[in-house]
Amino acid sequence: MAKCQLTGKGYLSGHIVSHSNSKSNTRRHANIQSKRVWDPVAGRFVRMQISTRALRTLARKGWDAFKK
Repeated sequence: MAKCQLTGKGYLSGHIVSHSNSKSNTRRHANIQSKRVWDPVAGRFVRMQISTRALRTLARKGWDAFKK
């Protein structure tokens, strides 16, 4: 299963509900991309599995947004 390495975002599980109200299980997958991201601590590019939302946050706010 693909999972974002920065945020931990993966898939969401839920139901598809038909007109007769019968429910079947489904998974909603997150938009995970494999990208080369500059790591200022290591001073080199690192290949990461990262969600597009985390990629936008990284572009706007930088690595400081993910320090916890």
